[in-house]
Amino acid sequence: MKYELEVERREKAGKGVARQLRFQGKIPGVLYGGGKSQFFALEHNVARKLVLSQVGHTGLLTVNMPGESERVAVLQDHQLDPVTGAILHIDLFEVSMEKPIRVKVPVSITGAVPKGVKEGGIVHQPLRELHIECLPGLIPDHIEVMAENLGVGEGIHVKDVQVPDGVKILDDQESMVVHLATKMSEAKLESMLTREVTESAAAPADDKAKAEGGATAAAPASESKAKESKK
Repeated sequence: MKYELEVERREKAGKGVARQLRFQGKIPGVLYGGGKSQFFALEHNVARKLVLSQVGHTGLLTVNMPGESERVAVLQDHQLDPVTGAILHIDLFEVSMEKPIRVKVPVSITGAVPKGVKEGGIVHQPLRELHIECLPGLIPDHIEVMAENLGVGEGIHVKDVQVPDGVKILDDQESMVVHLATKMSEAKLESMLTREVTESAAAPADDKAKAEGGATAAAPASESKAKESKK
């Protein structure tokens, strides 16, 4: 899926310029590709939509910049303010439609409720994204995994996932994408919690015993040293 992105060309870079752009409600960015980098700026609401939408992370971006020909890119990275969460910077990477690229694509569980859930199981999804390699034009919006036939204790590995022709999954083939785990009984959960509390309480006592033992062991050595000095 393609996403139209309107940006403004900018000639200057630096912290001062970036700060001024943000004050104006714009976000600075860089488009990398072809051995060079092009500075640009885009409206804050456009940047926010790009970062938050799944299309922005997995789709192709048609970058329109005044005075420049249309370019195809992907969202490579973005920076957020660690305190406010505001978008600080956008990095785009220009791609060739003739060369494979590597991206992350979300995994979507489809079908009816897995039969294992009706048996008391719980759905676990260790991998919510898959790393794939393909031509830019073949990037899927998501990868579907059918889990409705899974019983308790069963799962789907990466090697079992079906993807479109021309798409290659790069993750470990034996990694579990989704599985039906047995629901933990209240008695087992209580037992585990009790054991953890007991172990954590015992740890300080052990440390204290070791410290006291070390001090006791050091005493004879001191006495021996004193005797030697008297001799």
